[in-house]
Amino acid sequence: MIRLIRLIDRVSTFVGKTFAWLIVVLTLHVCWEVAARYLLNQPSAWAFDLQMMYYGILFMMAGAYTLAKNGHVRGDILYGFLPPRVQAGLDLVLFIVFFFPGVIALVWAGWYYAAYSIAIGEHSSLMANGPPIYPFKAFIPIAGAFLLLQGVAEVLRCVLCLRRGAWPSREEDVEEVDVDKLKKMVHVKDEDIAQLDRYVTTPGEPRR
Repeated sequence: MIRLIRLIDRVSTFVGKTFAWLIVVLTLHVCWEVAARYLLNQPSAWAFDLQMMYYGILFMMAGAYTLAKNGHVRGDILYGFLPPRVQAGLDLVLFIVFFFPGVIALVWAGWYYAAYSIAIGEHSSLMANGPPIYPFKAFIPIAGAFLLLQGVAEVLRCVLCLRRGAWPSREEDVEEVDVDKLKKMVHVKDEDIAQLDRYVTTPGEPRR
């Protein structure tokens, strides 16, 4: 069971990290559009639509990756104080009652909207001769399918936790910067930072 969980986690991680490169594409596109608009006086009519689609695809395809890393927002006022088996039981119920019905509905509706959009060759209606949006809508059921697959892995995690009394570990990945850990790594103390602050001046303030 743990091998299947790891396999699904790796698939979700690969998909998430692959589509994360869209943020680079989006950044370059925005920079080019700004240069073209203000330096060349040749703005693109499709710029806004394409940028929205870039971000939308990135957002959707990162859903399974975020779930694999337990990164989705949760209201855990009491959850964090509960024993692992109780947490797993709650998660299992919530996945069955809310997650799977919602994601299955997303895949079903997304498939319908994508198929219809492809059939009519749908284009953006924000402007005349707008860019095609059926490739963008095609990612809705795809993203839902990956999210559904990751949900299976999370249910298996709950089952393992109910059996063992402890959560199976997740693969390490990029984390937010922990300032205290960073200070220990570079051997910096608060006193050292306070001494360096003396050399930082605000606008209009003379150097000391």
